[in-house]
Amino acid sequence: MGILSWIVFGLIVGALARWLLPGRHPGGLVKTMLLGIGGALLGGYMGSRLEFGTTNGFTLEGLAVATVGAVLVLVIYRVLLKLSR
Repeated sequence: MGILSWIVFGLIVGALARWLLPGRHPGGLVKTMLLGIGGALLGGYMGSRLEFGTTNGFTLEGLAVATVGAVLVLVIYRVLLKLSR
């Protein structure tokens, strides 16, 4: 995928991750997009290492793997924010 596709995919995945996690969400649209892109990368890496799936494109499998990664990144981000307070 090209860089523009990763940005759009990251925005979609970041929004899905925020929707799946209850509670207050730190950050706005830019943080959502960055966390979504990071989550898509993490999910793609974990999925390919575990032979579960990859983020090779806009597929349902890629969306699921990237969303799991984005949720994981968002949970880690929230924990780090709570520890820093």
